[in-house]
Order: sequence, then structure tokens, then C-alpha cells
Amino acid sequence: VMETSPLELPADRIQRIAAKLKCHPTDEKVALHLDEEDVLRHFREYFYIPKMKDLPPIDLSLVNKDDDAIYFLGHSLGLQPKMVKTYLEEELDKWAKMGAYGHDVGKRPWIIGDESIVDLMKDIVGASEKEIALMNALTVNLHLLLLSFFKPTPKRYKILIEAKAFSSDHYAIESQLQLHGLDVEKSMRMIKPREGEEILRMEDILEVIEKEGDSIAVILFSGLHFYTGQLFNIPAITKAGQAKGCFVGFDLAHAVGNVELHLHDWGVDFACWCSYKYLNSGAGGIAGAFVHEKHAYTIKPALVGWFGHELRTRFKMDNKLQLIPGVNGFRISNPPILLICSLHASLEIFKQATIKALRRKSILLTGYLEYMIRLYSTTKNAETKGPTVTIITPSRIEERGCQLTLAFSRSKKNVFEELHKRGVVCDKREPHGIRVAPVPLYNSFHDVYKFVNLLTSILDSEEIKN
Repeated sequence: VMETSPLELPADRIQRIAAKLKCHPTDEKVALHLDEEDVLRHFREYFYIPKMKDLPPIDLSLVNKDDDAIYFLGHSLGLQPKMVKTYLEEELDKWAKMGAYGHDVGKRPWIIGDESIVDLMKDIVGASEKEIALMNALTVNLHLLLLSFFKPTPKRYKILIEAKAFSSDHYAIESQLQLHGLDVEKSMRMIKPREGEEILRMEDILEVIEKEGDSIAVILFSGLHFYTGQLFNIPAITKAGQAKGCFVGFDLAHAVGNVELHLHDWGVDFACWCSYKYLNSGAGGIAGAFVHEKHAYTIKPALVGWFGHELRTRFKMDNKLQLIPGVNGFRISNPPILLICSLHASLEIFKQATIKALRRKSILLTGYLEYMIRLYSTTKNAETKGPTVTIITPSRIEERGCQLTLAFSRSKKNVFEELHKRGVVCDKREPHGIRVAPVPLYNSFHDVYKFVNLLTSILDSEEIKN
């Protein structure tokens, strides 16, 4: 992909292309050249790209209404694959014509709808089919997993989590601790960044695990932090935690479909994720869970349902549970086939593109965005003696996915509103971040070029200055 060695840094690549084209690195020619070289560019055609005229906050006097919006919000909700409608109609048609017979026939028999597509998740999370279940919503899965993996004792009773974790994770852990009658302040161990810093240092995480690991029952981290965009070192955290006798799990909501994952090889104990962000399954799409095969016969669900029973005897209805070993025993109810359809459409695209190739493009795509922003900021810093925009997300490609979180010396709200008026779809998060994510499946280098030009024109405008 991109005719580039995986060791070549994005900045070096951009400068080399600019030199070849005899233009400045910020020239539009560079973006167009990168798009021409991109062997994944055709996957953009597999998605519906919102038009300017269809977006509610657009100022149509500032844009061409028939242009594509600049959609940098895949970290919150991915775009719709065009095949979703086809797959939904297939199942609706089957239901209309066959009724209950649809449970047993077709390419997605409803009774095994989840199992029929789980093979497509293997390479994305780096696990075997028996270690993956598609079920429920993310936080429901997190609760089910914690009920089994968090078994506090008088000496080992803490759950370790990063400070400012996503609210849902925070609430889930609080409620799990309360369920066991534990004091939340004493049992919920949160690691904060150092004073004046936004990013957690790995040495600080490992130090806490080493010093306090004997009292920690479960380590639950984000794979990639929703606000800062920091990609945590999953294998290092897993190894350190398990060396101290802790179970180690991850919320992969912002990591799955974004970065390469090798959950089985890394020895992660458990994980869960949603599918409506980078996996493009639609709002409220079916979520996923992982339990390492080493726990298949030792860790069992605390709450069970009919679909945790072995399929071959499930319909005997004798109420004698034959629990499926591993994560599939955690399934409680039959799979929602309409949600399966939308995820199926997206996972087939991932199968064609491959997560490895997408990650390589993503490194260059986000690297191009970072390069352009830093070049602007460096120039403005020299002129005004103060940064106009800073990037909170780590610069090292090993420590981030495709998202960059931007902070501004001027009003975040005003910048965000002006971007939206011009057809940039992104979001803002407290206390001071605007999140943008060029997604390699459907975003282009020209999208990045247009975004940076809009952003810099906004920052240079008198309205924002005042």
C-alpha cells in the first residue's frame, strides 16, 4: 500500500512527494498524489458519504450544496455501507415470505445469525472464532464479563482503570464494586496523568501495577482512550498485570477496526467492544466480546440464558444446561438479525481491505493531517508567540490510531461551530478537545487537505480572533 516502506515516517513521505512534484508540502498536489497512489481508495465507493445539503448545521452560502461533507466522525459513528440496505431487505423479504422458517434457511439463518459472520471478526481482533461472541451492547457485555472475572477477596479487591475513562466504563465499575458491597473510593484505583500532562505514561501505569498489583483483582483499560486518542500498550499492560496475578481486560470501542489487535497472542483475558464506530454497523449496532481460550473451562458466566446452551441439544427443552465452553456460553438471547445484517455488510469490506493494509494507510493519512496542522501551528507560533492549535494525541504512531484530538488557544466552541457551518463533521469533548478522525476505509487525503485549509482559514478569521 502507498508504495512506501512501513518504516518510513509520514513526514518523510510527504516531503519526498513534495520534492518529486516540485511544490510545497502543503500544496494540494501532494494530497491528490497520495490519493492516486492509494490502492484502497475505491473502498470509499462502498459507503454513503453525506452531502452538504443534507446536514442540519450547514451554511449553504459557504459551501457547494452538492459536495460531499468532510466526515471525520468515524470514532463516534461510522458511515453506512451501501450493502446494508440489501442485506436488511433480504431478511425482511425472508420474514415476509417464510415467517418462522427463516430461522433455519438462507445465508444468515436467524438461529445462528451471529455465528454465521463471526469468522469475519477473527483477523480484526486477532482471535479464534471460539474466543469471540457477537452479542448485546458493549456495557452489557462488560457487566457480564466483570461478573465472572471480578471475584474480590479481602486481599485482592481493587479494579484498576485509567482516569477519565469513558463514562460508561466508569459507571459499570462503580456499580460492580457496589454490587459486592465494596467501598468505591478504596476499590476503584484510577491512574491519572502527571500534573500538567494529558497523556498517561506507560512507566507510570507499570509502576502502579508493580506496587499495588497484589491488591488488584482486575485491570480494565481502554484499548484506545476516547478523549486523548492515546493507544495503550495492550501487551505490556497485560503481561505486567498477569505477572501480579490480576485478570486483564480491555474496552476496545475505539480500537477495534482502527488498529491491529492480537488478543489471543497477547494473552488478554477478556475484552469487549461496540461495532458502530470504526466497524460501521449503525447506531446501537450489535457488540462483541472476547474471552481467551485458556479460560474456556475455568471462567463461566454468572448469568446464563438459552443461547449459552449447546446448539445440538438446545431444543430438547429439558432444562438441563449444557453450557458452551468459553465466551459463547455468555450469550443469553437469540441474535438480533437486523443488527447482524448491518455488521455483516461492513465486515465483508474489512475482509477485502484487510486490517493490516488499512492500518498502514491510516498511519500515513493521520500523519498527513498531523504534519499539516503542526506546520501551520509552527508558523503561527513564530508570528504570534503562542500556539493557535495543539494536538493532544501522542505523536508516536505506535501510541495512536486514526483520531487526533485538537485543543485551541481560542474558543473551542466557536471553532467547532464554524467547522460545522462549512460541512466538517467532527465533535467536541470536554474539557477542551475537538476530535477528528480520518478513517482509511472512506476518507481521502484530499479530505484532510480540505479540512486543514478550512480550519486554518477559520483560525485566521477576524470572527474567531475577536
